[in-house]
Amino acid sequence: MKAEIIAVGTELLLGQILNTNAQFLAQSCADLGVSVYFQTVVGDNMSRLTEALQTAKSRADLIICTGGLGPTQDDLTKDALAAFLGRQIIMHQPSMDAIESMFSTRGIHMVESNRRQALMLEDSDPLINDAGLAVGIALTQDQTHYVLLPGPPKEMKPMFERYAAPWISAKMNHVHPLYSRMLKFAGIGESSLEHELLDLIEAQTDPSIAPYAKEGEVAIRLTTRAASVEEANLKLDPVELEIRSRLGQFVYASEDVTLEQEIVRILSARKQLLAAAESCTGGLFSNMLTSVPGSSAVYRGGIICYSNMLKHKLLNVPMNVLEGPGAPGAISGETAKLLAEQMLVQADSDYAVAITGVAGPDSSEGKPVGLVYVGIARKQGETVVEQLQLTGNRDSIKWRAAKSALYKLWKLL
Repeated sequence: MKAEIIAVGTELLLGQILNTNAQFLAQSCADLGVSVYFQTVVGDNMSRLTEALQTAKSRADLIICTGGLGPTQDDLTKDALAAFLGRQIIMHQPSMDAIESMFSTRGIHMVESNRRQALMLEDSDPLINDAGLAVGIALTQDQTHYVLLPGPPKEMKPMFERYAAPWISAKMNHVHPLYSRMLKFAGIGESSLEHELLDLIEAQTDPSIAPYAKEGEVAIRLTTRAASVEEANLKLDPVELEIRSRLGQFVYASEDVTLEQEIVRILSARKQLLAAAESCTGGLFSNMLTSVPGSSAVYRGGIICYSNMLKHKLLNVPMNVLEGPGAPGAISGETAKLLAEQMLVQADSDYAVAITGVAGPDSSEGKPVGLVYVGIARKQGETVVEQLQLTGNRDSIKWRAAKSALYKLWKLL
């Protein structure tokens, strides 16, 4: 089954909101075994929406529309589909009763336009909205399946999972679902990773091998169709083993988790504690860690010692190390080492990470933009200091410095 997702809303075209619905629906369709070949965004315009439906019908078996089911005059999705298919619009009385009950219970006057949210196409299946008011629609005509979902994600997601997904599955004639496995890498760039796996990527058939990259991390997604998890594993396991035999030192997870999530998991399992002293990253390293649920059990906290004064006063780095003729300076391996070791003592943690460097846009202490030192002190073992020369703008360097520190820490763990 080939699918097209049509996201309806002028606000999407203007960039006022992100199209997270399409991402969710594409992933959910893959789980069902539906291949999403196209995604379209169209504004709240009757003729352009009708044109989008016509184009989608020519190239997809399943058309999923999200948005445009609300009460206002620019919510046109049902009207457009009704006109396109030549069907009448009727009232779905259970939805109308629920809308009237909601307004009555809250003591709010219901304006007539709210009735639009209970409308559906004749001879279609209603998709109940457990989290809102607008009823969804599912129908088949001329061997093409149509699913209409509301725009707000908090309404769209439960409607799809509870009602639309089972409806789609029933139309699929036992198509095998897709199974995916994500290998997450750190400490290696996308081009280097692809170079090491190029023969596998070029020869791929089943499973497919797809590299992905984002700031500071790279991933490989392995995907296959199979009748069961067991059959999928028989296909995926040999490919993963081959990849690990080449690049295993960079693989930190076999699922779609971040490096910071994996570090929190490891520290939690060992009942160990971590702290940080940050200069050029300005708290970004701490922010990444504390974004992980459960990080409070392992992360003591951090100090943002941006100035030399605070490096000296809070973490006892001698001023003759930070400043003066012949001093190593704040941006040095010596300072990173002292910051990490002093943070370890003050936090009484098992590990302490220190980051100091030049984020830019200008050089500092006569040192180039992108020069960063990462120090990691340990209760058991010597302090490790690594020098990095990062590229990019200020935000990029800060992000890469924090991610590099996470990678260095993961390697030690």
